[in-house]
Amino acid sequence: MADVTTHIDGQALDEVVTFTSEMIRIDTTNRGGGDCRERPAAEYAAERLADAGLEPTLLERTPGRTNVVARIEGTDPSADALLVHGHLDVVPAEPDDWTVHPFSGEVRDGVVWGRGAVDMKNMDAMVLAVVRAWARAGIRPRRDIVIAYTADEEASAVDGSGFLADHHPGLFEGCTEGISESGAFTFHAGPGMTLYPIAAGERGTAWLKLTAHGTAGHGSKVNHANAVSRLAAAVARIGDHRWPVRLTPTVRAALAELARLHGIDTDVNADDFDVDTLMAKLGPSAALVEPTVRNSANPTMLDAGYKINVIPGHATAFIDGRMLPGAEDEFQETLDRLTGPDVAWEFHHREVPLQAPVDSPAYAKMRASVELFDPEGHVVPYCMPGGTDAKQFSRLGITGYGFSPLKLPVGFDYAALFHGVDERVPVEALHFGVKVLDHYLRSA
Repeated sequence: MADVTTHIDGQALDEVVTFTSEMIRIDTTNRGGGDCRERPAAEYAAERLADAGLEPTLLERTPGRTNVVARIEGTDPSADALLVHGHLDVVPAEPDDWTVHPFSGEVRDGVVWGRGAVDMKNMDAMVLAVVRAWARAGIRPRRDIVIAYTADEEASAVDGSGFLADHHPGLFEGCTEGISESGAFTFHAGPGMTLYPIAAGERGTAWLKLTAHGTAGHGSKVNHANAVSRLAAAVARIGDHRWPVRLTPTVRAALAELARLHGIDTDVNADDFDVDTLMAKLGPSAALVEPTVRNSANPTMLDAGYKINVIPGHATAFIDGRMLPGAEDEFQETLDRLTGPDVAWEFHHREVPLQAPVDSPAYAKMRASVELFDPEGHVVPYCMPGGTDAKQFSRLGITGYGFSPLKLPVGFDYAALFHGVDERVPVEALHFGVKVLDHYLRSA
């Protein structure tokens, strides 16, 4: 093992912890509607990239909403380039709910605490630590590697990856694949079974605005055209709807691999295959696929009225919808039916679903890098229920994978910490991630 990690020395391992902690302390809360300022974090990352001999470029669509892009020149000019991207913004956190202050970056008992510890300043820090270790050792990767730190991923990405893809595509010239968050983390599926899901797909984003119109009037009068009632009925229908199963190639591959690992004899391609029956046998592993075998639409926000005795003339609601690849038309037709004639709906924000091949050389090398450092682990493909900046970068023809490796202890609920209270990451997980990421980027 030493021959592949000698340059990942004590300094690199110390730096990944320091960088994670210090980046958490830079409050880059994205409250939506443009209320965020990533520039201090962008400057922090750019300074450390420059220290490693790179020439980072800072780009803004909106003042303060800063992105960083840098390119590492590879040794093989004929090779395609690889994009490594991570976002700098984080979702809001309420300090009173946390064990430690969410922007303290406190390192306690071998754990780094704070908002962004897993989503995704940990990965941002791992990239910095690897690049700087390469600079000290004089290492260059085989292919060009483009590093991008983006703004606005936790909202619309209009100031981040969307802006970069639409207005600065030349910075990503030659990139054929990209890696980013939410993959290659330890998933404990039961005694003796350690999984490492690598994301090879994402459901599409379909954030919806529903609007009901009716007749305004006095709250004491009969009103058969009540906008609130019409909206509430539509929202209830959407919330109660059971979406049909729609299996994508990535999800089928995940189900087949999970069934094999659990010793379950089933043909996921058979006409009579019942995904719910299989998931009932998979135990904890079912959580990896359950959110992505169907479209979904969850009501999240309601807004109506201004006084208790006044029936308003309109009411609005917002829905967090997610669409599987190939199921977009079905999603829209279903929403037309569920909302009915009295409620209009529109896309508040929409982004495409993604799929990436699981039989590609890129995926094979990711698998090999993880299994090198955890030979007892099993890499499995999966589809992300949500979305990442890979959606915007896909406009440039870049195939996206979720690969931000972490080795996590039993009982560590990684998924629950995304946007959750007491977000944190073990120091040992960061050390593992740096080693795996370094090996993959040099072998890619």
